[in-house]
Amino acid sequence: MLVKRPGQVAYLDTYQAMQDFTANRTPETMDELWLCEHPPVFTQGLAGLAGHVLNAGDIPVIATNRGGQVTYHGPGQVMAYPLVNLQRAGYFVKEYVYRLEEAVIRTLAHFGVTGHRVPNAPGIYVRLADPFAHTALTGPATPGDPFKGLGKISALGIKVSRQCTYHGLALNVKMDLEPFQRINPCGYAGLQTVDLFTIGVHTTWDEAAEVLAHKLTPLLSP
Repeated sequence: MLVKRPGQVAYLDTYQAMQDFTANRTPETMDELWLCEHPPVFTQGLAGLAGHVLNAGDIPVIATNRGGQVTYHGPGQVMAYPLVNLQRAGYFVKEYVYRLEEAVIRTLAHFGVTGHRVPNAPGIYVRLADPFAHTALTGPATPGDPFKGLGKISALGIKVSRQCTYHGLALNVKMDLEPFQRINPCGYAGLQTVDLFTIGVHTTWDEAAEVLAHKLTPLLSP
């Protein structure tokens, strides 16, 4: 897998580049992983409901063809876009999503943080009271509030075309979290969003991106 780090790039330019890469790739094209960050932008998934954007203000809202609802991207957030030929890799979409989440969990573990999955809510979450606690989430979700005591630190949204993936995941490192209050993140009203800095991890964007790439590349290999 070829890893590219284009730096801070406009979301629309990246979106178009992912579509072009996927449309033009051949069965022999090497898989790539793009690591970047974007200027402030809200993106809506295919099923995104306008009502989940509460007050966009001066931040643009861009409709995309990925799955999921609305989310926010901005400086201080690692965007990881794996461009993977799933047929060649030998696993299906459900397994692909699991591997993306597993890479985030392992990245967080590198920094001493325990990441958690929540059933039927793609992404990775941390315990707000003690993000460094190693005990697993147990028992059924709290009725009416599956995210009680949790904060979302990584969001996922993917597209698969001709068995090849694009879009990907976001890992919050050190960013302005206020724009998340202008939306229902990923379609969940009141869902709290956090980053590594606010839970006590002091690292750089470059270090977090490097660790994430190191975890992603072997997990996404055939």
